[in-house]
Amino acid sequence: MTEILVQSGVEGQLSPLTRVVEHPAWPVLKDAVEQIRPWQSKDGSIDFEAEGAPQRADAVAAVERVADAVEQLSPLVPHDAAYHEALVKDLRRWAEGGFEVPDFLDSLLAFQPAADRRDGLQHLVVFPMYTQNGNLDRNLEAVVLRMVWPEWLAELERTRYDNPLFCGITFEDFTAGYDTNSAVLFPETIAVREAPERFSWGGIFCDREAARFRRVTDAAVDILGLTLPEDIAAMVHDQKRCEEAFVLWDMVHDRTHSHGDLPFDPFMIKQRQPFWMYGLEELRCDLTAFKEAVKLEADGVPQARDVQYAVLFDRMFRFPVTGDRNRNYDGLGGQLLFAYLHKHDVVRWTDNKLSIDWERAPQVTNQLCADIEKLYKDGIDRPKLVHWFVGYELVSTYLAPHPGSKWAKGPEALDLDQPPRKLVDDVLPDEFPLSMFYEALSKKLKNVIASTKGITADGAERLAA
Repeated sequence: MTEILVQSGVEGQLSPLTRVVEHPAWPVLKDAVEQIRPWQSKDGSIDFEAEGAPQRADAVAAVERVADAVEQLSPLVPHDAAYHEALVKDLRRWAEGGFEVPDFLDSLLAFQPAADRRDGLQHLVVFPMYTQNGNLDRNLEAVVLRMVWPEWLAELERTRYDNPLFCGITFEDFTAGYDTNSAVLFPETIAVREAPERFSWGGIFCDREAARFRRVTDAAVDILGLTLPEDIAAMVHDQKRCEEAFVLWDMVHDRTHSHGDLPFDPFMIKQRQPFWMYGLEELRCDLTAFKEAVKLEADGVPQARDVQYAVLFDRMFRFPVTGDRNRNYDGLGGQLLFAYLHKHDVVRWTDNKLSIDWERAPQVTNQLCADIEKLYKDGIDRPKLVHWFVGYELVSTYLAPHPGSKWAKGPEALDLDQPPRKLVDDVLPDEFPLSMFYEALSKKLKNVIASTKGITADGAERLAA
């Protein structure tokens, strides 16, 4: 294959400034990955006895095309050299082993994007994995991304919000698993023989978050007749400003999971709890980002005001009406924020128009954050089941439970001889149904939200293609 050579001071050496997606090996890699994906089972293996399965030789040839393309592209991203070397070995070992459940632990351990977070640095990533909020099967995926790490963000991380594992990233191109609603690249989604002792990075695609936010917020503002302050209206129509708001929001949110008075494992890994507890945790992290943005605005950080309204609008307009109603904890958090602001007269729905008291919004939003923080602090001294009931009481103060709920009737309606994790079975899939307001909004935003599948900074252009 003909290589694209760019002068870089050494004759015949590929420049790391060349875009991976412009090299002729990239479409070859993508095509080979897309050929492999339909052959894979849910666990990532290939069953050659299944209907429509390929010949083993065809699967070997496809994996070899992936490996060869990675080797051709690797000089464009010399900082990924050790990862790509391990990746090629993992790919070929998977093929030589008969395409059983893939194990890419060696290449996962070699991929260390958080060790070098230079702004604009590109990475070529190939792994068998599921994509959160996207494809639940562990298919082979390929994605080219760039790091988002401007100096102002690096300074905030260095001086106020230490988060050495966080990677803000944007898409360059991707295979089908990311032509979805997924906006993260997390190591725990990758197929490995055993989980590492600790993960050393986590990536969030702020360009997808920003583009999705802009489209949904613009539609919601129009539907609800909401008049925005001039600077916030300008932000909603500015992709770069929104990306900067989301990368700051994400960095603070991410670290909040391990900061504060935490009565339980902050990520609630391997625990079984009622989904409103997950909803309160995610909302706590978002409201902490909001609270910090209020402080940063007072300190003159330009992105801080944008963060506040990104949190408010995404949480109130998109979260409650996105996804199904089966234990939708993010949707629940959005419902709670709206109801709290509404009952404190910050949000008003009058004459079929929404209005917001912009001056009181920061104060009252921070008040909700304080209520959740108090729940956590007091929870350290409570038994688990009591803590769950107090969390339920907080949510049900603002959101009406389902009329058929056992939990709404209190402890006397539950079999308390069972261990707490068994009582989770008595939680309804939609324990706190949508209000009439959100039912109506959901119908009007449904198609807009569906249109954001696979969206990136180029917005509608990619969808139209």
